[in-house]
Amino acid sequence: MAETNNDDVRTMSFEKALAELEQIVGTLEGGKAPLAESIAIYERGEALKSHCEELLKKAEARIEKITLSRDGKPVGTEPLDEKQGWSGGQHRVAAPE
Repeated sequence: MAETNNDDVRTMSFEKALAELEQIVGTLEGGKAPLAESIAIYERGEALKSHCEELLKKAEARIEKITLSRDGKPVGTEPLDEKQGWSGGQHRVAAPE
């Protein structure tokens, strides 16, 4: 798992990168890896984290917010406003007017 070349990270899907990142966190939290290996996998973890953040940012830019009528029925969409965007991984829906 510990590679010094992290070029392959750029081609990973979000799910694959996140799964590997979770594995790295587990390894580092376990504290059983030698120092040199810990440093190498930490650096890979940083590359995976950056890749996941980039993919999430791109996905967020494509999300539209559902607009609701006064009675709470969907009436259309509008671009996702960054201030009302993702919050803790949950998408907020516009409140009824």
